Amino acid sequence: MPPEIELFGVLMPSLLPVFLLSLAVMVVLDLAIGRAGLYRHLMHPSLFRFALFVCLFGAAGLLLIR
Repeated sequence: MPPEIELFGVLMPSLLPVFLLSLAVMVVLDLAIGRAGLYRHLMHPSLFRFALFVCLFGAAGLLLIR
């Protein structure tokens, strides 16, 4: 695990920037999927959004550790 990040004297976990980046990417993908009208083909759009975020965050976290 990478070391903690110090920001203004406060130690934060190193996965916090990865979390924020994954959230930003997920919002952009969510807007693109919504504008394309693909959510009408899904049974549970909110579950798909959550799974998309988990996949993005997991992949980014694994890339950080590697």
